[in-house]
Amino acid sequence: MKNLLALVVSTVFGWIGWVLGAKIGFMTAYFVSGFASILGFYVGWKITRRMLE
Repeated sequence: MKNLLALVVSTVFGWIGWVLGAKIGFMTAYFVSGFASILGFYVGWKITRRMLE
């Protein structure tokens, strides 16, 4: 369950990062999306950890 929610949150954060970064350029969208995906995975993992405790 932890990994599933973390994956979903990571995908959403990555998409938001792509949309925001695409306003500047393709490579910016790529790097912002990657960073946002990593951040989203961490946030999703923390959310599930708190919910399951």
